Amino acid sequence: MNNWGFNTKRRADAPAEVAERLRWLSENTRALRDFAAPGVAREVLEAATSRLDGQRAAPDTVRKHRMLLSNAMDYAVELELLDNSPIKAIKWRLPTTSTTRELDRRSVVNHRQARALLEAVKAQEPSGPRLVAFFALMYYSGLRPEEAITVDRTAITLPPATELNAWGELHLTSAAPHAGSHWTNDGSLRETRALKHRVKGESRPVPIPPQLVAILRTHLAEFPEGTEGRLFYGVRAETLPSTTYLQAWRAAPKTALTPREQASPLARRPYDLRHACVSTWLNAGASPTQVAEWAGHGVDVLLKIYAKCVEGQDELAKRRIAAALAYEDDPT
Repeated sequence: MNNWGFNTKRRADAPAEVAERLRWLSENTRALRDFAAPGVAREVLEAATSRLDGQRAAPDTVRKHRMLLSNAMDYAVELELLDNSPIKAIKWRLPTTSTTRELDRRSVVNHRQARALLEAVKAQEPSGPRLVAFFALMYYSGLRPEEAITVDRTAITLPPATELNAWGELHLTSAAPHAGSHWTNDGSLRETRALKHRVKGESRPVPIPPQLVAILRTHLAEFPEGTEGRLFYGVRAETLPSTTYLQAWRAAPKTALTPREQASPLARRPYDLRHACVSTWLNAGASPTQVAEWAGHGVDVLLKIYAKCVEGQDELAKRRIAAALAYEDDPT
């Protein structure tokens, strides 16, 4: 029995890989009986809230890991393996600093740069052409990579082909962040889960602007649907490997951007396309409440991250205030 209260004894019917994981877990965790010794609980808590290099982890990670450890101790008490939780007895101050950081404007591409990057991706055979729509979903509709990778045909509503410059709509219901095969139940690299900040089954509507409508029409016409209706998958894989789209993205700036732009933080990650989209929405004058709904953010976090990416809004606000004051001062 290890310090989490789980039985690590190898079962006769356990696959060799599972047995190896359990053996490693048993050898690298503290036994519950150790918590009776003074200082052990604090030592475990310090380890759980630190990085591998010994430095304190980020505040959000510290809070999460402390909560998980405390819950494990409560479960041990419930099973009568401990008399009380040693974690709750420790006088220990949780960090209060948020890890939410303002976005570096230098990483945000403009429309010319984004189109050039998409063209550079398209030129990369054999995977490039099928990745254009993948990256376009991030730039034009603000999807996270783990959201774009789960989009299937049922999530897309496009306007009739005869309607020019018409908008479509996406209905997102899930995300599949990379977890690694060792941490998923079925050995897959990704774990499908609910959308961020939403409960399981809750969807998020996202607009599809006309430029993305055209890109999606092309993709749907050129590439057959994948397993379970997926839009995106590898040339020889049922799902889209992270290495495939990351390699394509790293190669794109070499032909799409100038040497000076390549040396800057501009579009270093696919996620920067999402940042560019949200910044565009805000600079276009869309209300923060609406943008937060489309992007799957809280309004407070949205304004914190993108505070320095909104251009010209101060002058617009001044003109509106001046107009309101002028109206009130008018005796007529």
